Amino acid sequence: MDINGSVRSYVLSNVAEVVERILSFVPTKSLLRMASVCRLWRNCAQRVLRTQQQMTWLASSGSSRCDGHILLQTLSEELENVYLLPQTALLMVDSENFTSPECCYQQKKARRNNNSEDLDFVELLKQLLPNNCDIVGIATPGIILTPMGSPGAPPEEHEDGEAGFALLLPHIEGVKVRPFHFCKHTLNNRALEHAGLVGNPDLKVVILFGYMAFKSGASRFLNQLLEPLSHTNALIAGGHVEKAFCPHRDCCSAGAYGVVGLTLSGSRVQGASVLLEQEVSSAPAAEAVLQRLKAAHIPEHNTIGLMFACVGRGHNYYSNQRNVEAGAFRKVFPNVPLFGFFGNGEIGCDRIVKENYTLSHTDTDGLQHGYTTVMSLVHLG
Repeated sequence: MDINGSVRSYVLSNVAEVVERILSFVPTKSLLRMASVCRLWRNCAQRVLRTQQQMTWLASSGSSRCDGHILLQTLSEELENVYLLPQTALLMVDSENFTSPECCYQQKKARRNNNSEDLDFVELLKQLLPNNCDIVGIATPGIILTPMGSPGAPPEEHEDGEAGFALLLPHIEGVKVRPFHFCKHTLNNRALEHAGLVGNPDLKVVILFGYMAFKSGASRFLNQLLEPLSHTNALIAGGHVEKAFCPHRDCCSAGAYGVVGLTLSGSRVQGASVLLEQEVSSAPAAEAVLQRLKAAHIPEHNTIGLMFACVGRGHNYYSNQRNVEAGAFRKVFPNVPLFGFFGNGEIGCDRIVKENYTLSHTDTDGLQHGYTTVMSLVHLG
């Protein structure tokens, strides 16, 4: 009789503390499969999931080994190894290498399986991510990302070439994240309220991206959204991008302008931002501005940095020096990962949003800029 085997079997079938400890080392996708073994394992898996309250990210750059964007390839390969159940995903990819209808990492596989069904980028994302995961995705001229593996890895500014990242946010107790997507047909007070942008005393952070901003009427449209936000106590950060590919709206015609983004509400959310003005054109000057962000004393655990820079900045702005602003951020915040883009205009201002106060208010005109960089910290509790 195998006594050791019987003991192991008994422990794994009856001792919740041991099972829970073992399951805590299992990536979430495998954890969900293991939850179907028995009632004890299901209950242990649910408790483990409730402890996974820190955001994570997947990022990639360089040439893809397939026809689609390299980020899609990375998601296909690495989501299996993530230790959280994503409820919200924020994706940014470079617009030069992004082709929405035919990002075909899975299409190659489908052809090998004699399946002729064409799948676009968004459909593939929905296959890879959980069914109830809200996705916000944009394409923009350049990408700022922190490589996978460690928050302390040096962030990278990719002004050209293939690059992208996905920020993955789980359910976090005390934090409510809501996506929004407005076009000229859907922007009204009821929609703003549903997104948590108005009538929401717990609103702390708004991350928003306008697209097709050069179209006639786009500026007036964006002001309709920014005007009520400028009177709130929320941190507002973002900019203008080439396109938004998620969430999809049937009401928008091809080439129409609009805005997408996320609202973050709850007592545990904190944020701060600073504006690097046009005259900031050296590494020491950038570092000095970021010291103001440091002085906000935002907790740096479970916190992300966001950098929204004008496409006119970058290495040409800094006498052919690359990675100046991202490098300055890492010097001041060595353990906070940094993400963002080079875009066609910046949205934000100097502002601090903490537990019970907001420092700095501004009007609508004071939120929109050119040839600047908006640097923000967002703490998720």
